[in-house]
Amino acid sequence: MSAERVALLTGSLAEQRVARMADELRNDALDPVVVNIGVKVAALMTAEIIERRLKMPDAVDRVVLPGRFRGDLDRLSDRFGARFERGPEELADLPTFFGQGGVEPDLSRHDCLIFAEIVDATGLSVEEIVARARMLAADGADVIDLGCMPDTAFPHLEDSIAALAQAGFRVSVDSADGEELARANRAGASYLLSLHENTLGIADEGDAVPVLVPSSPGDMASLLRAMDAMAAKGAPYLADPILDPIHFGFTESVVRYAELRRQRPDAPILMGIGNVTELTDADTTGINAILMGMISELRVAAVLAVQVSPHCRTAVREFDRARREFFAAREANSLPQGFGGGLMALRDRRPVTSSAADIESLAGQIRDPNYRIQVSEAGVHVFNRDGHWLATDPFDHFPHLAVEGDAAHAFYLGVETARAEIAFRLGKRYAQDEGLRFGVAAVTAESVEEAHKMGFKEAGSTLAAKRGAKAEPS
Repeated sequence: MSAERVALLTGSLAEQRVARMADELRNDALDPVVVNIGVKVAALMTAEIIERRLKMPDAVDRVVLPGRFRGDLDRLSDRFGARFERGPEELADLPTFFGQGGVEPDLSRHDCLIFAEIVDATGLSVEEIVARARMLAADGADVIDLGCMPDTAFPHLEDSIAALAQAGFRVSVDSADGEELARANRAGASYLLSLHENTLGIADEGDAVPVLVPSSPGDMASLLRAMDAMAAKGAPYLADPILDPIHFGFTESVVRYAELRRQRPDAPILMGIGNVTELTDADTTGINAILMGMISELRVAAVLAVQVSPHCRTAVREFDRARREFFAAREANSLPQGFGGGLMALRDRRPVTSSAADIESLAGQIRDPNYRIQVSEAGVHVFNRDGHWLATDPFDHFPHLAVEGDAAHAFYLGVETARAEIAFRLGKRYAQDEGLRFGVAAVTAESVEEAHKMGFKEAGSTLAAKRGAKAEPS
């Protein structure tokens, strides 16, 4: 079987780097050939330019363009009789692109429900509860959990359940008060959190699925008895051995989940994560990734997420992303790497796209006054035809920037060098004119999904476009 012949279209500024990359990629399965289309910056190519200038090499199977190319791919494919497609935005990502065939992971599937708790539901009006539910559902929640407060009346419990059901939500109610759980069941709740072997009778007062817990902390025998009682009636349930906080039984509680799965291979299990995420001073993206690893391996059917502490305010969104990435990885019998990176909030696996030597070579080819900003392992580079400066602190760059009398340009360069510094210090990917990407932890100018796809931007002056957007009436 002959190697696939792929044409890599590029411009003169990047041609040498693309050629080196092509040599590194060449193997028995791939034969890349570099084609300089005759422009300086390949991302500024148009379909018309390609149609006029491209001399197609012989026997090309497909043509890969820079990820920021904005032209009509179908038009070019029809014109030249080969498949045209966008590659990655950065040259450094070409090996990954060809390693995965340039295919984005399918994150449409998962097998774990997310219960999102409104912990202060008793203090909210029905309208406020529905509004909060809509926000949680937008972040990925499948079930809206109404948290009941000890010794606090919830007179509008039934009305809240009815309003949520009317709005299309599945509802669970979380209470230590048996009477509140009974009211919730009679009012049409979908789930009850939580029942144990001594309160199972509440499950008979409606159709709600109970979440079963041990009758006393760590009492797995009582949980198993409750599960057997529900199974004997042919009634559905979820079982929760309870995840304890770190230093207060966390490791032992993890063992309980594993032991429950060993003893009951097919039992539906729920894991509540709040005792770990809420009670640990650490960014939740990493914590949730580890918890999702256990959930994926143990085939846990549901997770209960809470967002009380401000540092946990994206827990639902993070778990929604995690369940999709980990499901895709498990289906592929793969490590959870290369499936979108939605949980890579603070650091990137490949933060640097150009070496200091590459940038030095590029800077020597620039013949115009426009400032380019790039980040290498050495720091933040700013360069144009008049010079090339390397520093980290934006204040060290400012004396070299000819922006006197141009407040807008000074502001723009200040923003960009500050972003570059943040990227350098954290180890994140920086691209001029684009917001830093923090995965699902913070939505930037791009959507959460687009922040991890090889997208492309509209043409035009970045600063002018942003100033115009600011000027529009709200």
